[in-house]
Amino acid sequence: MSNVEAGPVEVRRGSRMDGTQSARVARVDVLSPRDVPLGGPRAMTVRRTLPQRARTLIGAWCFADHFGPDDVSETGGMDVAPHPHTGLQTVSWLFSGEIEHRDSLGSHAFVRPGELNLMTGGHGISHSEVSTLRTTVLHGVQLWVALPGEHRDTERDFQHYVPEPVRVDGAEIRVFLGALGGAASPVPTFTPLLGAEVVLEPRAALTLSVNPRFEHGVLVDRGDVRLADTPLRTAELGYVHRGTDALTLSNESDETARMVLLGGTPFEEEIVMWWNFIGRSHEDIVQARADWQNLSDRFGAVDGYPGERLAAPVLPNAVITPRGNPPRD
Repeated sequence: MSNVEAGPVEVRRGSRMDGTQSARVARVDVLSPRDVPLGGPRAMTVRRTLPQRARTLIGAWCFADHFGPDDVSETGGMDVAPHPHTGLQTVSWLFSGEIEHRDSLGSHAFVRPGELNLMTGGHGISHSEVSTLRTTVLHGVQLWVALPGEHRDTERDFQHYVPEPVRVDGAEIRVFLGALGGAASPVPTFTPLLGAEVVLEPRAALTLSVNPRFEHGVLVDRGDVRLADTPLRTAELGYVHRGTDALTLSNESDETARMVLLGGTPFEEEIVMWWNFIGRSHEDIVQARADWQNLSDRFGAVDGYPGERLAAPVLPNAVITPRGNPPRD
């Protein structure tokens, strides 16, 4: 998905040293979403919880959009024309509907519920995303992962994986990255990461053992969810500081609850993020934008999309300024 909100957020996150907290206490910060309209001939609105001023990253997770459920007959669905990425990976995860993916690596794939599609931009890639004619309700999340410095210019890649659901204590878990609840994804990552869908039965509670070196985020899709002692509403993201070795999730409603659990070791490098690019300096962003606008081979071409590619927004009339996470404690 392209970050096509007006005036894309400019983010630079600096390195910090931090301690750990008691493994018996899960401190939860609640991050509220903001509505972001995506442009294009078939516009749709997403709810964005990362990045924001209160928090830029959770591990290497640097971007989280939650969309739907949208009746495609009314909203028009998703139609994101070819657009570029650098220095990151995109993670597509659907709850309902289907999206057709095409990229400049030559991949032509479909994003379906319960199936991971992971695309690595590295030095440069471009892709398009269009909801299919078979889609009636479109609903899911789009996530980005920042690549560490030693791998930020890696080659383009595309991975598809269908995790088997694991049943435990009134819950169904699908682990698409990392390991959780006895399940592990074979998809390699460039930094230690966790990504999983968790579905809780009505009134069910679940305690999960997690890596205390990770910080975690719980993004609620539906249901009255409580993370530790903190209630979370739909589309809110509960952030848990590192140092916690167990997370307790409760469904306090008579309906099924669903959430996406993210985690990873703190990302300690400086990054600059603007539009669809992640670099290490303002100059990196300027160069990436120029390469895209000038039809450089850096991003390749997407075959099969019936339309023009997206143009890059205008750069701010200033050096992109730093924005980072608050100090960890």
